[in-house]
Amino acid sequence: MERVNKPWGYEDWLHQGSYVVKEILITAGHRTSLQLHEQKEETNYIVSGVMELTVGDEIKRLKSHDFFHITPNTIHRVTAISDLLMLEASTPEVDDVIRIQDDTNRPDGRIESEHK
Repeated sequence: MERVNKPWGYEDWLHQGSYVVKEILITAGHRTSLQLHEQKEETNYIVSGVMELTVGDEIKRLKSHDFFHITPNTIHRVTAISDLLMLEASTPEVDDVIRIQDDTNRPDGRIESEHK
């Protein structure tokens, strides 16, 4: 497992060949970047908590035991209404992040300081 610290919580990564599994914690009131992936495809399962998922111009409220799927080139963002614990299974292109908007002005791609 690799711990990746984020401004909004953390991700624990398990790399296994052609897929990656992540445990993701986003603390209440925080959100991920508004982002897209050119190659990465992901499916997320909400273990606990409540969130708003933005996909394009649509916003959906999801809760424990819901899931969502993001295909390449889909603009999306997760906002934690309460502390949010998710499991993500994805293709291995983990550095394929184009940040359209980010609350802490992080650049696109891998951020080395988060991987220490």
